[in-house]
Amino acid sequence: MNNTRLFLFWIGLIAVACTVPLQAADRKPNFLFIYTDDQRWDAMGLVQRELGERARFPWYQSPNMDRLAAEGVRFRNAFVTLSLCAPSRAAFLTGRYNHMNGIVDNDTAFPTNAVTYASLLRDSGYRTAYIGKWHMGEQKGQRPGFDYSASFIGHGRYMDCPFEINGVLTPTTGWLDDVSTAFAIEYMKQNRDRPFAMAVGFKSPHSPRGGKNLPERLKKLYSNEVSRTTPSMGIPAIYHKPDPKTGKYGQGFAENAAHLDYFRHMAGVDENLGKLLSALDALAISEDTVIVYTSDNGYFFGEHCLGDKRAIYEEALRVPMLVRYPRLFGKGKVVDELVLNIDLAPTLLDLAGVPVHSEMQGVSWKGLAAGQKPANWRTSFLAEYYKEMGDTPTLVGIRTATEKLIKYKGHDEWTEVFDVVLDPCEMKNKVSDPAVTARLATELEAQMKAMKYTESPQRAKP
Repeated sequence: MNNTRLFLFWIGLIAVACTVPLQAADRKPNFLFIYTDDQRWDAMGLVQRELGERARFPWYQSPNMDRLAAEGVRFRNAFVTLSLCAPSRAAFLTGRYNHMNGIVDNDTAFPTNAVTYASLLRDSGYRTAYIGKWHMGEQKGQRPGFDYSASFIGHGRYMDCPFEINGVLTPTTGWLDDVSTAFAIEYMKQNRDRPFAMAVGFKSPHSPRGGKNLPERLKKLYSNEVSRTTPSMGIPAIYHKPDPKTGKYGQGFAENAAHLDYFRHMAGVDENLGKLLSALDALAISEDTVIVYTSDNGYFFGEHCLGDKRAIYEEALRVPMLVRYPRLFGKGKVVDELVLNIDLAPTLLDLAGVPVHSEMQGVSWKGLAAGQKPANWRTSFLAEYYKEMGDTPTLVGIRTATEKLIKYKGHDEWTEVFDVVLDPCEMKNKVSDPAVTARLATELEAQMKAMKYTESPQRAKP
């Protein structure tokens, strides 16, 4: 009898030992989606080093972004489909193009009944949270699809910005992105024992930058550094109009001082990314958490005489994207396939084992990140913009792995064709090559049809 009991005891121990790893592997992952506002694709230290002589800001350092890349996957060809803040944020949430989700400018509130990755994860049992910058017009109240939010109205302000905690206005003290990070860490502490999906929106490096908009620790950073020029500076965009008084073209944000302030804000972002990574480690949930780090759009620093974003030249259309999930993805991997902001929602749902909504137009990159490239992965994508301010006109374009075609509404004479590999600064318009232009035009028409493009999208209603 004693031998039988001893045998059963050991069998039980073996069973427990075998099931514990399985239970850990079967645990639904947490999601931590972190995104900045206006971060260029090359605003990472590791990318500056990779660019070598082409690097404009070789002195910039981002140890925590570099760490995230070393511990996960870097998508080197990540893009937004419309280079503007609120539209891109809506695309991340809905997995749909902006002509479909109705957010085509910065002034429209996000619909409270929209189907998003957050609402679907919440319905499947996840706790969902939104922290920091929302930026859908001046929208107030708890953020749609999230059962907890600590956010602020519009652009907020960098210092001592009031937050709405589940819609209740609450004073805070300190630099805005530090405050957002503190809210995010506290949320992780309170929800470490069950799957959560949290988005953290940093305000940086959005303007107004520098001076009183920076904490003391960052104000003098990079003071002795000088950014490099690039060949497209001083060459205006094809649609860009000169100042009627001077006859000169604007230079965008080409000044060195503007670059230094921008990267001071980026240094603050990197510090706060480091705090989030450390908090995951301290809470022992790093292995269970999918981290996605990216931006809502890129940014011009005088290229094509432009500042800000909106156009679909590379500086505005392309964004950084870093992903880490130790349970499934490898370390230090680089992926060169085209990925988009509309891919985030289907990917998070895929990783959570939640069915992807039928109206989502993005595609899960779970397989790509795990080293299993789908046979039918996209070889091109549609980009769009609807004029709402400034002089960038309504446009539509196609971007392949190597080429780009841009068409401007009502101005066939402005059509542009670029080889983005041989001509990364997009200075040599190849529209006069009939074979290349016709081939890309055919691909553009196919993408417009597949994505149900319309020149007059129906505006979203809150």
